[in-house]
Amino acid sequence: MNLKGNQRGGARELAEHLLNVTENEHIEVHEVRGFMSVDLEQALEEIHAINRGTKCKQPMFSLSFNPPPDKDVPIEIFEKAIEKAEQRLGLEQQPRVVVFHEKKGRRHAHCVWSRIDADKMTAINMPFYKFRLRNLSRELYLEHGWKLPKGLENSQNRNPLNFTLAEWQQAKRHGEDPKAIKTVFQKCWRLTKTDKAFSKELESNGYYLARGDRRGFVAVDWQGEVYSLTKWIGVGSKEMKTRLGDIQSLPSVIETKAKLAKHMTQKLQGFVRESEIANKEISARMVQERTKMAERHREERTVLYTRLEKRTQEENKIRVARFPSGIRIVWSVITGQYWAIRRRNEAEAAQCLAQDRAERQTLIGRQLKERSKLQQQMTVWLEQHWQKTALFKQDIAYYLSMDVQKDLRDRAAVTRVAPEHVPLRPSNSTRNDLNEHRYGATDRDL
Repeated sequence: MNLKGNQRGGARELAEHLLNVTENEHIEVHEVRGFMSVDLEQALEEIHAINRGTKCKQPMFSLSFNPPPDKDVPIEIFEKAIEKAEQRLGLEQQPRVVVFHEKKGRRHAHCVWSRIDADKMTAINMPFYKFRLRNLSRELYLEHGWKLPKGLENSQNRNPLNFTLAEWQQAKRHGEDPKAIKTVFQKCWRLTKTDKAFSKELESNGYYLARGDRRGFVAVDWQGEVYSLTKWIGVGSKEMKTRLGDIQSLPSVIETKAKLAKHMTQKLQGFVRESEIANKEISARMVQERTKMAERHREERTVLYTRLEKRTQEENKIRVARFPSGIRIVWSVITGQYWAIRRRNEAEAAQCLAQDRAERQTLIGRQLKERSKLQQQMTVWLEQHWQKTALFKQDIAYYLSMDVQKDLRDRAAVTRVAPEHVPLRPSNSTRNDLNEHRYGATDRDL
């Protein structure tokens, strides 16, 4: 069952789409759960109304359930699929509506959930929902025995030399699916009739035909794992030999791993270069942003300092004007008025100075917080870049070690004593020499 979903807003537009009688021959509102109203349009309007108390721009999650066109799928299967999707997406017990559409002789379902948790008044986070829906879709096809569409085959089984950087990282995060692997092998066997066609079909899915250590046909994946084709496809060795021909014409597992290691090392090195280029671009952008921020902060401080200085000068003029001038200043000193004015001016000056410092500190603190946020972003990016590069280098070392193992085995094969060089019936002295060489002991020692 093909699942397609997305987060969205626009309750009125979605209701019009679900109730569109022009494009759909039959429409059935199957379920309205968790709403005050039993009407679909009003239910979606409730989601919009509740969402006004949050800042969420996409308060709904809409998901379509599309079974194979040639299959007559009962409602129970749709309901089970909806329940499974609800659990995978983390939307258990959330208000939802379910609508069935029929057009051109095909039936499919739509389910719309509210993402708003009414108790917490927050939107439910749904990370990696596309990946989860794709896995569930694949499981539904395998569970009901439907033919798996090519678009739902495990992306890890494609030729890794055609991977993008994002696909490589995704394949590293998630494990293999045994059912999907078996499906790929069986499909390759079913769709081909010759050895070359079978080998080419395997390579298009990321597997390489090779000769096993026990003279059996095997497939090697991009991680160096070896799969026995008779076991995974489910055919006898005689039938496989009839179609694939002489096994001696195939490269060994070691040779295949060495060839694969070379290609994968080159691909990973390309990822490292790609990551370095992206790092330089983002670093340059962050440096530019940091420079602009520093210039803006300096301008803000200049404006503030200029204003504070101007205010201080005006306040000083007011305080100076309080003192008497001319002959009256002598009388003010005698009467003590001069000293009272001076104490008042000093207190006001100290208060104004504290106020100016507080305003400066407020501006500086805000700017430091802003700058610290940018620095955190830069630090996080650099750490992610270093970690990603380190993982790539570990993968490169892994594939290089596959090649090293081949060299070690080749050297061992060259230095191993050939059987024809050993006499069929060695003499006692020869036998003792061989035992001493192999085990460090001779018949005499025993």
